[in-house]
Parts: sequence; C-alpha cells; structure tokens
Amino acid sequence: MITSSTRVGEIAVQLPEATRLFEQLKIDYCCGGNLPLGEACVSAGVNFDQLLDMLQAAISDNAEANAARDFQRLPLTELIDHILETHHVFTKQELTRLELLTAKVMEAHGANHPELNRVGALVDQLAADLKPHMFKEEQVLFPYIVKLSQAVSGKQSAPFAPFGTVSNPVRMMMVEHDSAGRILCELRQATSDYATPPDACISYKTLYNALEEFEKDLHQHIHLENNILFPRAIELEAQPGA
Repeated sequence: MITSSTRVGEIAVQLPEATRLFEQLKIDYCCGGNLPLGEACVSAGVNFDQLLDMLQAAISDNAEANAARDFQRLPLTELIDHILETHHVFTKQELTRLELLTAKVMEAHGANHPELNRVGALVDQLAADLKPHMFKEEQVLFPYIVKLSQAVSGKQSAPFAPFGTVSNPVRMMMVEHDSAGRILCELRQATSDYATPPDACISYKTLYNALEEFEKDLHQHIHLENNILFPRAIELEAQPGA
C-alpha cells in the first residue's frame, strides 16, 4: 500500500517499473530515496493522486517487468557483479566519450552558446568525482562485501574490516553519490533539460542525448547501491556471528 509517507526508494525497490515513471516526472529515487513520496511530489510539482494512478497503470502495462530479476533477493555477489558489469563499465566508457564529445561541441559552438562552458566544467567534475569513487568501490568496499557474504554463508567469522565497520565506507560512498546527483541536477539546469538550440549540429544533439541517457543509467546505478546493496550489506554485517 503506497501512501504519502512511503519513501521513494522503497517504491523503487519493490516496483522496479516505477523508476521509469520517476525519471519522466523528475522524482529523485536514488540520492533522494529517503524522501517520503508526498514530499517528493511537492518538490517535483506532481499531483500525488495522479501519480498513484500513473503508478498503477505502469504496473499493469509492465506485467513482464514484474518477472524481471529481483535485485532485492539476488545474492549480494551477483548483485555486485551486475553493478560492475552493467553500470561501472558503462559509466567508465561513457565518461570518456562525454569528455571528448563535450570538448568537440564546445570548440564548435562555445562562442554562440556560452552555457556550454558550464556544461564542460560539470562533465569534467563528474568524471573527476566518479572515476576515483568507482575505484574505491571496486578495490575496497565491494571485495569486502563479497568476503563478508561468503563468510556468513559458510558460517565463518567476518573478514577483517580495516575501516571498522562497513557502515563507514558506505556512508562515504553515499555522500559521493549525493555530490554526483547534484552535478546531474546542475547539468539539467545548464542545458535547459537537454533541449538543443535551433543551430545545434549532430554532435551537439548527440551530446545532449548521451548526457540524458547517462543520467538515467547513473540514477539506476546509485539506486541499486543506496537502496539495495548498502542496506543489505549493513544488515548482513549485523547478523549474529558475523
């Protein structure tokens, strides 16, 4: 039962098909996943009752999506593999592409569209933040969660945690996720919701389309970590005997 106090992240976890609707309505379900749905609707200028109707329609229209992979029940090792293979690979590849494409468009159109200077600075900042962020996840946090999961499954002692508790790196990763989320919001503002001007060339249009697709993927990426992987890892560590 969804009410105005139901948290957006809970809905995204229980109803994966709702994330597409949230994207369309600009309701933040990743970094803003802890916000009650009623407050999220107010912030996005969305009528709550209409949203409930739209959610029900989305569920009905996407019956096949209900049979899709249930990330909430997926073993943590498999969930991490999915995040790495699907989202980390995409993010790294797209950041390289976006940096080159942004520089090209800035050189061709920067004189007539000064907002591109802001776009370029934000893309550079996003790359500078996300690359070391993913490195820390891949080299420190994710391997620990895998070892922890294996230890609990084998009824063994938890592995040594140099950071004290998994909550510490999780907290740091979530802060960095919030920072990336703010950059995405600023990119939307700088590009007027990725609306290209009349004189935009193919590269210009390609850049804005790529930025919007990157935003969607990063939202899903952060959602899987903030709302599913991290809470489950903290819960696993707290189990008796872990």
